[in-house]
Amino acid sequence: MRKRDLDHYKQMNPKTAKRIQGELRTKITLKKLDQSPKLIAGADISFNRGSDMLHAAIIVLELPSLRPVSRALISDKTNFPYIPGLLAFREIPVLFKAWRQLEIKPDVTVLDGHGIAHPRRMGIATHFGIEIDQPTIGCAKNILVGTHDNLPPRKGAFVDLMDGDEKIGMVLRSRTNVNPIYVSPGHKLSFEDAYSIVMQALTKYKLPRTTRLAHQWANKLRKGEVEEGYVEDT
Repeated sequence: MRKRDLDHYKQMNPKTAKRIQGELRTKITLKKLDQSPKLIAGADISFNRGSDMLHAAIIVLELPSLRPVSRALISDKTNFPYIPGLLAFREIPVLFKAWRQLEIKPDVTVLDGHGIAHPRRMGIATHFGIEIDQPTIGCAKNILVGTHDNLPPRKGAFVDLMDGDEKIGMVLRSRTNVNPIYVSPGHKLSFEDAYSIVMQALTKYKLPRTTRLAHQWANKLRKGEVEEGYVEDT
């Protein structure tokens, strides 16, 4: 993605955005990873309600320790409104700027949102994965589309998320007797990879450590508690 593309996203209207989603859908690749990832990242956005300023954080962690390795933080304005199903056009420009700052790139990135579990199979994780040409996973707190069977209460249990006859994700119990999360492959990995990686990133909380840390750092940036930039943890 070049800078002029970033600017184009900011000015894009919803009708054009949906057309582009249809075009990008043909580029989705879902295949098993060639090797187990050693570095995973979490990506998230924070913003004040009513503000056009977005604050992005991408945090890279080691596997299996989940020790933070590096982080990139950046803020930027957007002109694209919050529209369900078109989240990527609002958030990807600032996420991409954070991605460009990363000197240590992850093998897989987990985004706070959906992958192919989207009406047009183009959630933010899928869209971002195509733009950076890297494996991505969507991990969302709420369902956007699809139906599923009853989910057992134990941690690690999952059922398929279906849109008609098509599997689009998994409903995963990340903590025993706690409401589930919705996991779907974004790009360049399989359903099995998505499940395995999210399970490895879980600790004692509902959300994976990738998402929790990215959310925390994005909030710190929004509140002015930290500055923009790239940092390697030692």
